[in-house]
Amino acid sequence: MAASPFPAYVSTRGSSPAVDFVGALLAGVAPDGGLYVPAFWPEISALPAASIDAIALANAILAPFVGEALEAGVLERATARLTEQFRHAETTPLIELEPGLFVLELFHGPTAAFKDYAMQMVAVLGEAALAGRGERLLLVTATSGDTGAAAVRAFGGMDRIDLVVLHPLGRVSPVQRLQMTTAGAANVLNLAVRGDFDDCQRLVKQLLAHPGLTAGRRVSSVNSINWARLAGQIPYYASAARSLGSQAAHATYVVPTGNFGDAFAGWAARRMGLPMGGLLAATNRNDALVRALETGIYERTQAVPTASVSMDVQAPSNFERLVFEASGRDSALTRGLFEGFARDGRLTLPGELLAALRREVGAVSVSEAETAQEIARTWAQAGRVVCPHTAVALHAARRLDRSSGPVVALSTAHPAKFPEAVEAALGFAPERPPQLEGLEGRTEVFEIVDPTLAAVLAAIG
Repeated sequence: MAASPFPAYVSTRGSSPAVDFVGALLAGVAPDGGLYVPAFWPEISALPAASIDAIALANAILAPFVGEALEAGVLERATARLTEQFRHAETTPLIELEPGLFVLELFHGPTAAFKDYAMQMVAVLGEAALAGRGERLLLVTATSGDTGAAAVRAFGGMDRIDLVVLHPLGRVSPVQRLQMTTAGAANVLNLAVRGDFDDCQRLVKQLLAHPGLTAGRRVSSVNSINWARLAGQIPYYASAARSLGSQAAHATYVVPTGNFGDAFAGWAARRMGLPMGGLLAATNRNDALVRALETGIYERTQAVPTASVSMDVQAPSNFERLVFEASGRDSALTRGLFEGFARDGRLTLPGELLAALRREVGAVSVSEAETAQEIARTWAQAGRVVCPHTAVALHAARRLDRSSGPVVALSTAHPAKFPEAVEAALGFAPERPPQLEGLEGRTEVFEIVDPTLAAVLAAIG
């Protein structure tokens, strides 16, 4: 799979000029409000050899996306973090729980969540891109818990990057909050927003488009709306496919879904030619995606707090990328739908588009009771403690027929990040891994703000 010298990225809304990898990385959102996607998808003709390690595998997958946009050696320095910062020899091990049912463990990084995998790499890529241009970056991100913690850990202390993290007040787990608010990095500002994740995400999009904030400085986001962040999640699908061997082409992946970034990374892996079967997005009670695929109506409603707090999202941004691809890359249609959605909080999917979306991905909703039952069942049957997000995926995975191929549930966080939910289901709290020790007792630094652009701008200064 050879690297293209100048891979280009285009907006899903079609009104912004194409950019290279660095342009997509540093901009986050396109000027027309759309999301960047590759102008052409690189093709994977064969999986890299089983003998290469996680670093070489990530390099092979990501090199075509970067091309020559960064100096030689930068990508290699970024992917080296997959062994430097992860605590498992395989980085993202694939574990078989019972015949044909697997979990892909993505929580062995420094903040014990799957966001570490891409975030650690993007931090190196971003700093190198800025150094090459002699620029500084204001990075803003919305988080339902894990993105913020991973961003603070990856970008805290960097010379050319200032990080602003918006999280919904009282709607992240205590461990997630402490990971964000106790880092003590001078270049990090934590804002607790009186609202839900969708409010935080809306504010980030408004910040990225605000001329007063962007005048004279570069502003971007490190949510999965940022193409580089999303692309950084593709390699672990390749790792899972390689581990499955001859079964890979028939495997169904079940992805616990909030902002749909991890699921779209799986879609991208399959589009590139990785041997994969079906793709199922598993949501909690916040089921906007499920309702959209069932009824054709995509509608924003107030997110409901659940045990799987990182999935409490009712307007997943990456659905726009899927609509763009499923529509045959119809940017005019995509622009009209999502400009209307931004205005009205609702859109109706045309019949042909709805049918195309259903061919690309499925979606199911898992209740709070089912989530708790799955935590208890996995412990009783496999002796493994799982987080509520993993439990959502596992419960959905168990509904699937495994006679034609294996089912892989993505395990996105260590259970110790959500001790209250686990203890409620099992009667005991999970043991903490080393990377989560010592959080209590540290000084927390954050500011509480109203869910308005004016309040956030005032806090940023």
